[in-house]
Amino acid sequence: DMGDSIMNSLRWWSDSRDLRKIHPPALVQPIPPFAGLDIPVVSRTELEGTAFTEAHLRGTKPRGWRAASSIIAQCVTLVNSGEPFVYAYYDGVDKIAHERGFGPFYDAEIAAADWLVGALLSALPPGTTLVVTADHGQVQIDEPAIKLPKDLMDCVHHQSGEGRFRWLHARRGSEDDLLSISQALFSHQAWVVSREQVIEEAWLGPSKGAKMSDSVARRLGDVALVPFADVTYEDPLDSGPFPLICRHGSLTSAEMYVPFLATTV
Repeated sequence: DMGDSIMNSLRWWSDSRDLRKIHPPALVQPIPPFAGLDIPVVSRTELEGTAFTEAHLRGTKPRGWRAASSIIAQCVTLVNSGEPFVYAYYDGVDKIAHERGFGPFYDAEIAAADWLVGALLSALPPGTTLVVTADHGQVQIDEPAIKLPKDLMDCVHHQSGEGRFRWLHARRGSEDDLLSISQALFSHQAWVVSREQVIEEAWLGPSKGAKMSDSVARRLGDVALVPFADVTYEDPLDSGPFPLICRHGSLTSAEMYVPFLATTV
């Protein structure tokens, strides 16, 4: 249970306060990564030791890289040493899409990622299977983020989530008004649904007809704005180093469908 705090899960802070002691990563995300297997993880060196990494990669063996070319050397070394499974993460495509959008910079990054995969495939020993996938897609947002109007915000106590999956937490007694106003304003561009609908339809798991845990349900707002159009809603806490051009978080096919490619050397 996160209480009343709205935590940025990538940075693990709220209002610039480190919440690692208040909300230990292993309690917030209790499922053992990789089913508890002790596997090597080849990822950016600077991500080691962060709370987000502790939540999702704890118990693994970090093998950091500073230059993308080191991914190849690390993976080949690990496979040759007898490791049966190696997980590698490359973030370039995601970063460029966020910062530059689709276009020449994105195309150049896709070409670089393609070279990286090809070079790794050429360097791996015979009998090794290489699997390439992604954690999400992207949509490009060309218009400014939509600011929520005053008549709606009068019903809102606070917000959570992100621009393409915005949770509105109602002021006490305003739940019905918040849903009806939100639907009137945004149904032409977003799925506007109540917390009850999200839970009943198992948008967030565990499965349709199964019960979501109370501690998870308490984190949800009262109304979700989930765009199917290429728009995003203003997030007052979205204070990254650059404005995001491509975004993800909604349930559109562009954001949900990812490649899964595999081949054996």
